[in-house]
Amino acid sequence: MGRVVRKGLLLAAMLVGVSTISADEVADSVGQRLSDVVVTGSRVAVDQRHLPYTVSVVGREKLVEQQRLNILPTLNEQVPGLFLTSRGVMGYAVSTNAAGGLNMRGLSSGAGQLLVLIDGHPQYQGIYSHSISDAAQTMLTDRVEVLRGPASLLYGSNAMGGVINIVTRQKRSDGVENNVNVGAGSYGTVQAEAANQVRSGRYSHTVAANYSRTDNHRPNMGFEQYGGYVKLNYDMTEHWSAYTDVNLTHFNSSNPGLVSEPLYHSRQWITRGAATMAIENHYENTSGAISVYNSFGRHKINDGVKNISVEPTRYFRSRDALTGVSIWQSADLWSGSRLTAGLDYQNIYGRAYYTDIATGEVLDTPNKQSGHSHRNEIAAYAQLRQDLASWLTLDAGARVDHHYVSGTEWVPQGGVVVRPAADGELKATVSKGFRNPSMREMYLYPPSNDELKPERLVQYEISWRHRLLEHRLTYGLNLFYIKGDNMIQTQPVDGTPRNVNTGKIENTGAELEAAWRICDRLTLNTNHSVLHMHNHILAAPEYKGYLGATYHCGLWSATMGVMQVAGLYTDTDSGTENFTMLNASVAYQPAKMLKLWLRGENLLAQKYEINAGFPMPRATFMAGVQVTF
Repeated sequence: MGRVVRKGLLLAAMLVGVSTISADEVADSVGQRLSDVVVTGSRVAVDQRHLPYTVSVVGREKLVEQQRLNILPTLNEQVPGLFLTSRGVMGYAVSTNAAGGLNMRGLSSGAGQLLVLIDGHPQYQGIYSHSISDAAQTMLTDRVEVLRGPASLLYGSNAMGGVINIVTRQKRSDGVENNVNVGAGSYGTVQAEAANQVRSGRYSHTVAANYSRTDNHRPNMGFEQYGGYVKLNYDMTEHWSAYTDVNLTHFNSSNPGLVSEPLYHSRQWITRGAATMAIENHYENTSGAISVYNSFGRHKINDGVKNISVEPTRYFRSRDALTGVSIWQSADLWSGSRLTAGLDYQNIYGRAYYTDIATGEVLDTPNKQSGHSHRNEIAAYAQLRQDLASWLTLDAGARVDHHYVSGTEWVPQGGVVVRPAADGELKATVSKGFRNPSMREMYLYPPSNDELKPERLVQYEISWRHRLLEHRLTYGLNLFYIKGDNMIQTQPVDGTPRNVNTGKIENTGAELEAAWRICDRLTLNTNHSVLHMHNHILAAPEYKGYLGATYHCGLWSATMGVMQVAGLYTDTDSGTENFTMLNASVAYQPAKMLKLWLRGENLLAQKYEINAGFPMPRATFMAGVQVTF
């Protein structure tokens, strides 16, 4: 990564020579004014200056800036230390050769080590314990909060590498707003989204739907998706409110296989959904919530064949559901304090089986998992934050988590925040993360092992965050060290492959981010991350850097971003990938109701791979129209 990393760090250092925003507001990753309050990392809304954790916030204005239907490409650009795998113009899919893997500081969502939340509720495939990236839709998202580092204290298993919390949309002021956005572009790509938002007194709702499809840039790589989202809110009193929401997405995907080893007839039909009901209370000195949620899916997969003249004979099918109850309450017990305590219960259901394509008959399989499988987990946690002085805050907490197979896990966490000035914070944390083994690792396929124990790690982090130039510029620097053991790996045991707790992880890294609002028209932002891994893993680049600019002038607006990736392992047998991506978009708004837009990606026409054997497309373009009324 040598010269590329040095150039990236030099560029970052030049931008950091200037710095950030107000005591009550900060610039987000594009320099826009956002409240300095987050809910991820504390459950209750808290000023980031009093939290010892590192949380990146990407607001809706940035998420919709380039007219993307999925939030993950934008997070890939805006969040240091986070990397997203991809293989085509659109669609990530699942199963063998799928993309959409998220990696944070060397820990992967594909391994279940990075958790995706919707309003604080876990969302993942119950059998494999990983998120489904095609379900991360912009239509339901108001903002995204990314906690970089272990979050198992509040969110339990699978949050050992961090969490991506999707905070859903809600109209704040009375009125009606409708939005329709349609676009088309390279390789037969089409996207469309429509949304209706209403608020009338105490009642509000958001209803949205989208559709997208593409042929992609290789034969037999088509992708089609459609979905919908509904959220209903009602403020029962000044202090009590309730909401319910449902989101559903279905996609069909084809897998062409590696360029060197094509696949035929490989297709997937995937349905994912989530539903929540919650009652919340908001008082001056206390707040809390009780919620019931369900994340579910239905998967049908034709694994395909390597010989085009051979017809596949079976489908792999799975059904899963994660049903949970979350109860928490936060209160100011005495001056400068905030105690949050909660209970979590989860029931994880999964069934995996094969059916005959011709007859639909359920086939016998060698899986240990017969019929249906359930797992129960219950946990209690408490977190206390205490301001000892105007410049000093201590934070400590513990979680006890009981898994019906893996047993009981204790999760301590602590941190300190020192504010030497109103415009800067020095933070230090020690946090533990863990992950219970998935159903796949314990019961599915011959390597399975029902005696697996949880993966565990500890992270030490120190960070500095600063605002300067009348709060028009902000920057932050993080240094971290991660050490873990009990990582689940497949190794030969008595000549037979078996999942065992034998792996270790030791990662060291640094992250830098800055945003500068030069004037009302022009904003610059940049972020950089360097990662040193004792044992290299796939899809975790040694360096990732991004430099972006947003410009507004009258009826016109434009965004341009350059991302540099170096030291990316796409497989274990070859060297690393290094590439530079240039993306840009421009919009013209001739009337209040109408906006025309154009987006181009990989404008340098780079030749590169993120998933081995899947060359990425060269330059692609999309154009469309947005109507708001």
